[in-house]
Amino acid sequence: MIIEPKIRGFICTTSHPQGCKENVMQQISYMKTRPKCQGPKKVLVIGASTGYGLASRIASTYGCDAATIGVIFDKPANGNRTATAGWYNTAAFEKFAANDGYYAKTINGDAFSQKIKEETIALIKKDLGQIDLVIYSLAAPKRTTADGTTYQSVLKCTNQDFVNTTIDLKTKEIIEVTVPKATEQEIHDTVKVMGGEDWHDWMTALEQAGVLANHTITVAYSYIGPKLTYPMYHQGTIGAAKAHLLKTAQDMTNKMQGIKAYVSVNKALVTQASSAIPVVPLYIAALYRIMKQKKVHENAIEQIDRMYREKLFTDTPILDQTGQIRMDDWEMRDDVQQEINAFWTKLYAHKITDFSYIDDYWVEFKQLFGFDVPNVDYTKEVHSDIAIPSL
Repeated sequence: MIIEPKIRGFICTTSHPQGCKENVMQQISYMKTRPKCQGPKKVLVIGASTGYGLASRIASTYGCDAATIGVIFDKPANGNRTATAGWYNTAAFEKFAANDGYYAKTINGDAFSQKIKEETIALIKKDLGQIDLVIYSLAAPKRTTADGTTYQSVLKCTNQDFVNTTIDLKTKEIIEVTVPKATEQEIHDTVKVMGGEDWHDWMTALEQAGVLANHTITVAYSYIGPKLTYPMYHQGTIGAAKAHLLKTAQDMTNKMQGIKAYVSVNKALVTQASSAIPVVPLYIAALYRIMKQKKVHENAIEQIDRMYREKLFTDTPILDQTGQIRMDDWEMRDDVQQEINAFWTKLYAHKITDFSYIDDYWVEFKQLFGFDVPNVDYTKEVHSDIAIPSL
């Protein structure tokens, strides 16, 4: 079949297997140009099929010569419906890894569930014995806990309604957007989904099963962003969840013997999750343009490689005053943020005339799903039903 992108709002309902494969190959090719890193050898990545999770799996394999187990929640192709991008990414990664002589297996299912935790532990015991790095990179809209309760996260403010000027990325029309204030229940539920509770559950289950090596490191990914987005992100419901994530890291380090838990605050990235947050896609579109002009832009694999090499797997991890790894250091540089603020001032005054950065954003967005990727012929028919070797 010939596969084309079908986009509704900020959701793409199709993905391209060849484009996804090319994306994975580009990340692997980058890692093959880098010196080896003295890092982990047996790695579990929870949320391993896209974004920073996928990059962490690739960096672990090709940067540290590590065996990896990935936990994903993706759908295979079904009739005329393509598989998810994460499915195609994982299928491609496993095949590349096997061809290069690396162990790589995947478990597909709800990472929040006890069932998937037990399956993962059984696979670790069978194949690896113990692991020395756990990456926690989940971005899910809802979570069902062990007692059967389902919690739904929301993207809202916690202090008051937030009003800001933005651009409709479809029409390029300057509009005003209002993000409402969340209720206490919505804040609580968002923390249950996106906070550190499930991360703690994973680490507890792994520890009790005896599959964590001495001096295991675990890292969860977070984001803070600029003051521009504080009301709806850092000080919003997501921010409350990320504060809980940091507290969880501190608690695990203090209470779990031999475990060091860190939160890495990463750079803003074009993802399906970030695309749904009001104002943030426009901020990212402008940020990418500015950081590329200043030659400080990093994609996911470049950022995780730098984190491993310069911040995490060093004699002493490089942390800020709150104890977090700051991979957003280049994004938050004064010169970068000053240009963002100047851009927003023009936006308020309706003096923006160059909208080409928005076109660039849509290219980045489509590439998440394997479209608009260089070196791929989209006029050719492809098989949508691609298998993940270990599943």
